[in-house]
Amino acid sequence: MLLRRTVPTALALALQAAPMAPPTVPPLRTPAGLPERVASETADSDALAGLGARLFFDPLLSLDRSVACASCHKPELGFADSTPRSRGVHAQLTERNSPTLLNRAYGARFMWDGRAATLEEQALLPLENPLEMALPLEQAVTRLNADESYRAHFALALGRGPDREGLAHALAAYVRRLVLGDSPVDRFRAGEFDALDDAERAGLWFYESRGGCWRCHGGANFSDEDFHATGVGSRDGEPEPGRAAVTGREEDRGRFKTPTLRGVAATAPYMHDGSLATLEE
Repeated sequence: MLLRRTVPTALALALQAAPMAPPTVPPLRTPAGLPERVASETADSDALAGLGARLFFDPLLSLDRSVACASCHKPELGFADSTPRSRGVHAQLTERNSPTLLNRAYGARFMWDGRAATLEEQALLPLENPLEMALPLEQAVTRLNADESYRAHFALALGRGPDREGLAHALAAYVRRLVLGDSPVDRFRAGEFDALDDAERAGLWFYESRGGCWRCHGGANFSDEDFHATGVGSRDGEPEPGRAAVTGREEDRGRFKTPTLRGVAATAPYMHDGSLATLEE
């Protein structure tokens, strides 16, 4: 018996593919449907990405050693979280929903409000955020230098001991390996008509026409990497600052980053505040 699916659910299933399963370091590759990355983004060695993977899953980088990057960006959930807001140290709630890290190698700016210009810059922000990992970077580096195995791993990957820059480069190198493509939509667009069933083709048609979804979720990564005010999210009846907190421009109030739709079926809840629990919503 075939299950009847709504248009958004059908499209999400068509976009979804099996997420990778760290702590294994994913190979350096470009799946079908995604553009080749520039050389500077693919130069990171397996040793550096492996160091990043180790750091990503290690609670040593949080103040009370209770959470790691992977606590809020779970591989089995598309490197996102299943709750509207995640829990940081001392079980504190973070300010925003944890977005997927899939395909951030193709990102233009990072964080929901775009405050980070590079993955290296973004990688360190949660460490010092008092609601997340709450560990000053100086202390993080001190802890790493006190660990003989980390000193050896940094030396192997970077030719020197642990430091702030090396920590950022390693985490970013790992995140750049988290790529997802070769979905049924990609295969359909490449000419494999049977890659989508009737409901999925209807969903894609609506997405690319009357629905206007493509206006923000366009391109190979299903994101324009821009910031938009969708009307979702307010505090005390007023739009949240969003991008305006970074730019200082009133016209940016309420604007948040357009997330990729790659792997979207695994990354509920949705929006920057996690206020939409399902794809149907």
